[in-house]
Amino acid sequence: MLLAIDIGNTNIEFGVFSGSEIIASFRLGTNRDITSDEVGLFTSQFFQESGLDRHDIDDVVIASVVPQVMYSITNAIKKYFYNKVPLVVGDNLPLHVENLYDNPKDVGADRLVAAIAAYHKYGGPLIVVDFGTATTFDAIGPRGQYMGGAIFPGIKISMDALFENTAKLPRVELVRPDQVIGHNTVSSLQSGAIYGYVGAVKNIVWEMSQELGGDVRVVSTGGLAKMVGDETDLFIAIDRTLILDGLYLLYQQYKKEN
Repeated sequence: MLLAIDIGNTNIEFGVFSGSEIIASFRLGTNRDITSDEVGLFTSQFFQESGLDRHDIDDVVIASVVPQVMYSITNAIKKYFYNKVPLVVGDNLPLHVENLYDNPKDVGADRLVAAIAAYHKYGGPLIVVDFGTATTFDAIGPRGQYMGGAIFPGIKISMDALFENTAKLPRVELVRPDQVIGHNTVSSLQSGAIYGYVGAVKNIVWEMSQELGGDVRVVSTGGLAKMVGDETDLFIAIDRTLILDGLYLLYQQYKKEN
């Protein structure tokens, strides 16, 4: 079995593969001060409750955009998974993708891994929208080449900034109000957050699709993908395991070459 780990700014997602199928997954909040023992005990508990045996993990692959936690994660893997040395994207796990960014090293590993999986699963050209701490829009060409993208503040951090920088506006639940015209502060905030955010996503996707030639598939992933997907028919798929699937594909390529 393979353990794939996607380390993002908000969450760390773990996926256990048996063959090409994810048989279990779980999330841990990203804490830059987390210790290797905290990670190890959490994963050990999950394996036990899921009826899985850590001895059955053959390899571990990691994509990370949070360098601060890598020491704890890699040491947890070595200590709790019987001296396994994890394969890390961009380090000892090569990325086989044509990267057209001005400085290819500036692109987060998660975005490239998602691009590889999306092209493999849906073909190109396509746009991948990842609703994470930031919302990223990534353009993949007809040959699977990574062409670039856009980065937009995530809806949660946008609302947090509004709350923290205004004296009278409260925190609100991110749910769609019954109508766009709010009749109180809470529904007005919800209207601006949901309808405004969906409008921004649709406009960025439309502009990018024009630059890609117009006939483009759009796939979404990330924690808030379903919330936005419920408000638009923009996406051909809401794929929550896209990055984990990309890690599996990279691992398979690595095994063929080594």
